[in-house]
Amino acid sequence: MLLEVHHITEYRYDRAVRESVIELRMQPRRTSHQSLVSFELDVEPNAQILSYTDSWGNDVHHFDIPHLHGQLDIVARSVVETHERVGLPDVLTMEEWGALDTNAARGESWDFLAMHGFVEQTAALRAFIEAQDLMALKDRDPLSALRELNRRLYEAIGYEAGVTEPDSPIDHALTEGRGVCQDFAHIMVAICRRFGVPARYVSGFLYTDQASHDRSTPGATHAWIEAYLPTLGWIGFDPTNDLVAGERHLAVAFGRDYSDVPPSQGVFRGEAESHLAVGVSVRKITSPRADHSRASEPTLITTRRRTGVPSLIAQHQQQQ
Repeated sequence: MLLEVHHITEYRYDRAVRESVIELRMQPRRTSHQSLVSFELDVEPNAQILSYTDSWGNDVHHFDIPHLHGQLDIVARSVVETHERVGLPDVLTMEEWGALDTNAARGESWDFLAMHGFVEQTAALRAFIEAQDLMALKDRDPLSALRELNRRLYEAIGYEAGVTEPDSPIDHALTEGRGVCQDFAHIMVAICRRFGVPARYVSGFLYTDQASHDRSTPGATHAWIEAYLPTLGWIGFDPTNDLVAGERHLAVAFGRDYSDVPPSQGVFRGEAESHLAVGVSVRKITSPRADHSRASEPTLITTRRRTGVPSLIAQHQQQQ
């Protein structure tokens, strides 16, 4: 499947700020499941854009605007070819749990087994695990347990944008019984690690259509998880939609939790209130040379405000 992504981020300030320093994770990954055909990044005001690869293998772009400005526009355009995943077996043997223990003992997956940031073992999470009798899933083989966990989270937690914030702990969604894909992903990662299954947070996009009946908000970034099973490698699960990740899922960045992979984050210097708006369009195309002018302009659906002081103030956006 050939997908074109148009990702717009707009910062507006009620008075000019003196400097903005921004870091972006918007370039799609190159993996066995997807090929990056093209990536373009435009910034206004103009800035020299630099890049590096972070600890998790994500491509990171960053820039500095060291002069007065009242707005900042970031436009990322990508074309990615996603591929069908190899079909998963119905079950694995129970020996897979032992293989996971051996893998953990070697420390090969330590970063994706240890609790970190938004992924923590809280009282609310323990209560949820007990209420759903989730530890009993370890009586099944690991693949079957993860499939069932994916389904249980989909059924137990409602999808509703605006209930949580980018910095909301998992307790918020667990207590409310509602959240967005970021919350679903954090909760599933935390439970996988409780099971002893390495799990990582995936930031990216989901191509949606009417036939798929996805709960995810069209025109937004998306988040899901990947769990590591020694026999199969990294397998994607999307608890927001009760899906095993497939060719409609387009991965941009991997991390321990959301704090490792926000699409944009940065700081500005100045006494101002900032307004953040984000829009995304993902469309299926037939050729990398498709007419880009036909792509619909993304609707800006996410807005957040922060009041600045004469110092550096953090800015970031939430997965929807």
